[in-house]
Amino acid sequence: IDYTDRMLDWAQKRVRELEKEGLCGFIFKSDSPSSGMERVKVYGLSGSPAKTGVGLFARTFMEHFPLLPVEEEGRLHDPVLRENFIDAIFTLKRYREMLATEEGRKALVDFHTRHKLLIRAHSLDHLREMGKLVAQAAALPVAELYDRYQKLLLEALKRKTTCKKNTDVLYHLMGYFKTDLSADEKQELRELIDLYHRGLIPLIVPVTLISHYVRKYDQPYLKGQWYLHPHPMELQLRNHV
Repeated sequence: IDYTDRMLDWAQKRVRELEKEGLCGFIFKSDSPSSGMERVKVYGLSGSPAKTGVGLFARTFMEHFPLLPVEEEGRLHDPVLRENFIDAIFTLKRYREMLATEEGRKALVDFHTRHKLLIRAHSLDHLREMGKLVAQAAALPVAELYDRYQKLLLEALKRKTTCKKNTDVLYHLMGYFKTDLSADEKQELRELIDLYHRGLIPLIVPVTLISHYVRKYDQPYLKGQWYLHPHPMELQLRNHV
């Protein structure tokens, strides 16, 4: 019995229902013929499966919500993929909360300012495009501004952070303290960034030291940067090497 059409009809109905839920992300079931995000077994005439398919519901969902953060539960065992996914979820949640304030362009400018380094860790190209868009904020209708910004934001978050990108952000952060840090403090921070870049210590180590300097030397701009605390510490997402 072929249930494909019935399944697709249900999937279309379900994704329309999910529009009302304000989703910030979605986790699919690995290898599921309905909910597998990738590498789902497809059986040909020979009877031998090829891992080339996408689950029927998963495909419908991703076509309906093309930029929403999604992952498979099996892939979330990878610490890098897990951090990127959770990072995107919390960022989108903050964006939705910003929209709910109904404070208009000013709120968007503040959101962008506080997320600059986080976005940079995902995609410098998108950060530049978003900066240009925010600079034109006064000339655009608010609805169009929000839509275009959200599209760029979600596209940026789909770009995975990497050790190289994070190292760039860490050195960028260090630049804010060039007149504050002593020679020993600069050397210590450089050493930690280098150790992180070489894969010997987790990201949380240099980030913690920088956060200490933010408080010690009272850097108001950096105090507001979500890059330094993008998700709850209890998740320990930056503790992996």
